[in-house]
Amino acid sequence: MTINLSTAVVENREQRLGTIIAWDGAASDLSKESAYARGCEAGCGGQRLCELSGPFTQGSVCSEQMVECQAGNVRDAVLIQHSPIGCGAGQVIYNSIYRNGLAMRKLPVENLHMLSTNLQEGDMIFGGIEKLEQSIRDAWERHHPKAIFIATSCATGIIGDDVESVAKKLETEIGIPVVPLHCEGFKSKHWSTGFDATQHGIMRQIVRKKPKKRQDDLVNVICLWGSDVFTPMLKELGLRVNYVVDLATVGELEQLSEAAATVGFCYTLASYLAAGLEQEFGVPEVKAPQPYGFAGTDAWLRELARVTHREEQAEAYIAKEHARIAPRLAELREQLKGIKGYVATGSAYAHGLIAVLRELGVEVNGSLVFHHDPVYDSHDPRQDSLAHLVDHYGEVPSFTVSNRQQYQFFGLLQRVNPDFIIIRHNGLAPLASRLGIPAAPLGDEHHALGYQGIINLGETILEILAHKKFHQDLAAHVKLPYKKEWLDLKDPFALVKKANSLDTERL
Repeated sequence: MTINLSTAVVENREQRLGTIIAWDGAASDLSKESAYARGCEAGCGGQRLCELSGPFTQGSVCSEQMVECQAGNVRDAVLIQHSPIGCGAGQVIYNSIYRNGLAMRKLPVENLHMLSTNLQEGDMIFGGIEKLEQSIRDAWERHHPKAIFIATSCATGIIGDDVESVAKKLETEIGIPVVPLHCEGFKSKHWSTGFDATQHGIMRQIVRKKPKKRQDDLVNVICLWGSDVFTPMLKELGLRVNYVVDLATVGELEQLSEAAATVGFCYTLASYLAAGLEQEFGVPEVKAPQPYGFAGTDAWLRELARVTHREEQAEAYIAKEHARIAPRLAELREQLKGIKGYVATGSAYAHGLIAVLRELGVEVNGSLVFHHDPVYDSHDPRQDSLAHLVDHYGEVPSFTVSNRQQYQFFGLLQRVNPDFIIIRHNGLAPLASRLGIPAAPLGDEHHALGYQGIINLGETILEILAHKKFHQDLAAHVKLPYKKEWLDLKDPFALVKKANSLDTERL
């Protein structure tokens, strides 16, 4: 399916990719079902994955929050949340993440530039357009940004404010891009559509339609706010890095169309922008496994080298890095022998982390991913990160898709009894601690990437295992917040299966 930049509204992932948020089984089965679903969409009426349907949602995040952590992280821009003030609660944690990210990249540390239109009850009746116009003018007068982004919300979606007309009017008035990002939370069941909404707006209104020049040594790297690990890696191939979207400037976003290639650390995040840049601006997307473990990193570097015509440099770098990390890797494998791990992160990122754990000799019998895309926007099988995991690193018997439902996490961990968990979204970590299981919260998403990432992750696991006694003591003195009947059930999908069986009976 092609990306449509003629409309301001991005097509959500459920419609575009067949994204699901509830599934339970073995990784190989999900991979096979995904392949079948892709084939059926092409030839027999759009058959989708068999998704479980839960009776309720305990808590998650939404597309608007992903716009906060993407458009809100553009350094010389302002994000206006056209919403009630409660939708801006995430600004507190995102400000901390933003400042830490700037420090890790050795950039000047500052606070986020975000405003809220603070919609009230009256605005839900009479509309909030006047507040939005005033907020845009306030953003310009206070910060003089290079661009202004507008994040919509469930409230503005319900009342039907004409955000696009306001954006066009004020863009003409103040002379900078004013970019509406349609990210109403109720429009998509998974927050990753918010990544796409931000990237859609950037391609429509900020990327140069006619590049001033092609920069043959420039590579777009689509990432979040992690440390700068790509610069030294790509320097070995004679390439420069253009980090986007988080922590970029508007000027760096403008030059996306001038690059020689586009890569990412995670296809959940990078899929839409990379495919759009190739389709609309002729910037090749590197279609290869993600750069995790030896198999993925080798293939990723070789494909990047092929696209940018640097094959000799890539082979020299690959050989050098294999030799460099071999002694320490052998030590880590010995130290981690018999250890069991569990990964609970976003979808494609989890696939990469499990590959790294398998390289370290860590046993991984279970994983929780927060959603699953059976296909990415390129529709290229080389980017099938789940198939790459199963084919190169073996089966994951207990592989679960669930959008961060804490009430299920207890049963999932009981299935496999891991020695530690790896997590990025820390809301699940306290429950693991109550079970005596330490967590490695990967705040730096680049920590496990590439060859050095294998060593980084191994050493992090040793560090958290050294503190396991603390978590065991915690488990001995705290009580889980669930009834005994639920804990004894030990099937994390019991309520879901019951709801699905009732739905079947009604049909």
